[in-house]
Amino acid sequence: MAVLQQMLPVFLLVLCRMSAFLVTSPVFSFRNVPNTFKIGLAFFVSLIVFAATGGWTVSLPPGGYVYLIVQEVLVGLLLGFVAYLFFTAVQVAGAFIDHMIGLGMANVVDPLTGLHSPIVGNFKFFIGLLAFLGMNGHHHLLSALMQSYDWVPVDGGVFARIADGGVSSFLLDSLARMFYIAFQMAAPVVVAMFLVDVALGVLAKTVPTFNVFVIGLPLKIMAGFALLYLTVAGLAVMFRFLFEEMFRHMERLLLMLSAG
Repeated sequence: MAVLQQMLPVFLLVLCRMSAFLVTSPVFSFRNVPNTFKIGLAFFVSLIVFAATGGWTVSLPPGGYVYLIVQEVLVGLLLGFVAYLFFTAVQVAGAFIDHMIGLGMANVVDPLTGLHSPIVGNFKFFIGLLAFLGMNGHHHLLSALMQSYDWVPVDGGVFARIADGGVSSFLLDSLARMFYIAFQMAAPVVVAMFLVDVALGVLAKTVPTFNVFVIGLPLKIMAGFALLYLTVAGLAVMFRFLFEEMFRHMERLLLMLSAG
């Protein structure tokens, strides 16, 4: 009982980080994933991490055990948020494309998140999700979370490194990087639609009797879908670059939170 009383608080701290990560991370946080599966996965992964490390002994800080719980939850939320932030770049790129094609008002409800999402964004999001699962990205996410204890231990003193403002600057930089990648993914269709708009404008000036508003929208939709068909082959390269950026930023976050 004495050993159990010593090990149980540390295991609960590990469980807090795992559970917080599964709440915000891509794939695992989707609404279609049953809550019982999330709870069971968090418990067994926490058990594996705790058994693999041989257990820890934690010295309580001035704030006590609640301080460590808040710290572990914050670390898990930050890791999951950074991973999910780059995953949303696919939907942001789809929103850019929908706006240029003319499908900006034709949003649909995403069954995974329960939010209104652009049509093209949903299409690319599901392709990206399949690519992520095909590349065993969910395994790499769990592996990164398990290895996070090598960088940020349970009593790692995270709040002292968050207070200097470096984490806030990193999150803003990650957000800007996400929009940059999203615009790169949408750039071919956006530029092509801009040229179509220029061509329609020249046509409206040269032939005033030609009803550009009637023919313009169907023409842009057909041209947009044709370009999407031509660029589907390059999605694998873009998704690989996106996932590499995601894991690179997760590593940067762990390095920033680490004591070293």
